[in-house]
Amino acid sequence: MEVERNASDSENVAADEKPVGDEGAGDATTSHSDKLRRKNKKYARSNSKEGVTVVAPLPKYRSWKNSRRPRRHGRGLPKKGGAGGKGVWGAPGSELLEEYVEDANDPNYDSEAVTNGDVEFKQVIVEADPEEVVRKSEPVILEYLEHGDTHAAAEDFLEFVTAKRSHLVCETIVEIALDHKPSHCEMASVLISDLYGRVFSAKDIGLAFSRLLEKLPDLVLDTPDAAVLLSNFIARCVADDCLPPKFVQTQAQADLNAHARQAIHRAETLLSMKQGLVRLDNIWGVGGGIRPVKSLIRQIQLLLKEYLTSGELAEAMRCVRDLEVPHFHHELVYETVVLALETVNSSVEEQLCTFLAELRRCVIVTPDQMDRGFLRVLEDMSDIVLDVPLAYIMLDRFMERCQAKFRLGDAVLKRMPTRGRKRFVSEGDGGIIKDHALKLRE
Repeated sequence: MEVERNASDSENVAADEKPVGDEGAGDATTSHSDKLRRKNKKYARSNSKEGVTVVAPLPKYRSWKNSRRPRRHGRGLPKKGGAGGKGVWGAPGSELLEEYVEDANDPNYDSEAVTNGDVEFKQVIVEADPEEVVRKSEPVILEYLEHGDTHAAAEDFLEFVTAKRSHLVCETIVEIALDHKPSHCEMASVLISDLYGRVFSAKDIGLAFSRLLEKLPDLVLDTPDAAVLLSNFIARCVADDCLPPKFVQTQAQADLNAHARQAIHRAETLLSMKQGLVRLDNIWGVGGGIRPVKSLIRQIQLLLKEYLTSGELAEAMRCVRDLEVPHFHHELVYETVVLALETVNSSVEEQLCTFLAELRRCVIVTPDQMDRGFLRVLEDMSDIVLDVPLAYIMLDRFMERCQAKFRLGDAVLKRMPTRGRKRFVSEGDGGIIKDHALKLRE
């Protein structure tokens, strides 16, 4: 017992003793290594029997309980490399391991197969069926024909079109455009030109037109002028540098059906014209309100003269629709009424009245546009009567015919002149128009 008590006392004395060299601990010239050595000696104890110094471990609790430093010392990087925490994307490449993470509770799950390299991860691109590509392309194309934004259409196509199926997009664009008016065909040509190099290549465009030439006999059943329209598309793509000219030469030497030969021959003719590439920019015409007013008026006048010559009412209706100027139909009504007044012929009046009645029945011309055209004629009667002395008489008779076939607006009937048969020229004054005749309509 005394031996143990003496050993413990010697240990306490050794722990409380300070070495002589520690007196200069506060000196600034003391090195950092000496400070660490003195600190370790504080917790050192010696065994008096064996003479061996044993270093006691530092107490863990006392080392951090009063510390104000953060418990985690990092570099400010995301926790677990971005894979930890709630609502994070996960570590890069973790999407390849999703199926294995989900099946971790499966009895047949083998974690070593993933870690030792037995399982190889490969990016597999699933090609969509041709029918599915066509089905998804149709609403995108129809929507483009409404807004005309090629960039939005390209973004929609890139979501589901792959390199092996891109020719189906070009083929679908042309097929849908064949059933639409020339302005939509122009938009389709612009879309093909803008998608070139982004969605499909020149090889894809050539493959699409080759398939369309093969299907041309079936397309003609629904669209009789499909061969002419397809030749326009081919020539326009060559002019836009989307299709090499060699394509037309190659197809001309191939064994094609009769309709395809007609389309290729016409495309060659369009490309061989003088300044043909410049003219192909307007191959679909300038549609809608982009055309100048004088050009529209000239086309309306030619349309009416052709109708009076042929008498084909259905063809006249088609020509009016092809003008694509519903906001300018009042000019059509105005030119029709003026032509009826100038001809002074009852059969022509009847034919033009039937023309206006058909426009009203098919709702090609709205009632507002119809009334506006008649009101313009009534406003210009003071000028018209200078060239057509019987203009008021002819106007009264023509409006009676129109009122019998379709109803005119109340505004037109109120503005109708009440003294339409008054003679403005006397027989003995040499044909001079009197002043009060000019002031009658003021």
